[in-house]
Amino acid sequence: MSQMPILKFPDPRLREIAKPLDRVDRELWKTFDDMFETMYAAPGVGLAATQVGIPHRFTVVDVSANHDQPLVLINPEIIGGENLCDVEEGCLSVPGAYEKVKRYDVVRFRALDKDGKPIEMEVDGLFAQCIQHEIDHLDGKLFVDYLSRLKRERIRKKLEKDLRAGRV
Repeated sequence: MSQMPILKFPDPRLREIAKPLDRVDRELWKTFDDMFETMYAAPGVGLAATQVGIPHRFTVVDVSANHDQPLVLINPEIIGGENLCDVEEGCLSVPGAYEKVKRYDVVRFRALDKDGKPIEMEVDGLFAQCIQHEIDHLDGKLFVDYLSRLKRERIRKKLEKDLRAGRV
């Protein structure tokens, strides 16, 4: 396994809409493992393929405290949500920025697992927030898009300054 570089906002590749995967094979499993290693090291609870420059529709998530519940989601889609509320959110592609955004507290989604088998789940709390966040990435959207233009520009300028200075 090896860590992968995480793209940083405002990299235009983060705005690409991911293409669905039409088949799942064992070759992808190494990519999944590398993404988990990258996510855990960052540290984070979710990482979309687009965040590491892969233009396909899959993500890895693990919201467990002990990193013992890894889940690969291929071609995920939300099919329902309840209880819209404000939650504080950050992003591995926008390091150091945390802001309140609106997310459903409960979501129902479907996807394929790492073996290509269909799954459907209803999740809540941090897991629900993570699923929404990662699917946004696959749709070319970042959590900063939910903020005012002024806040988004302030975050972008600070991050660009930090990148130039080698702080992130």
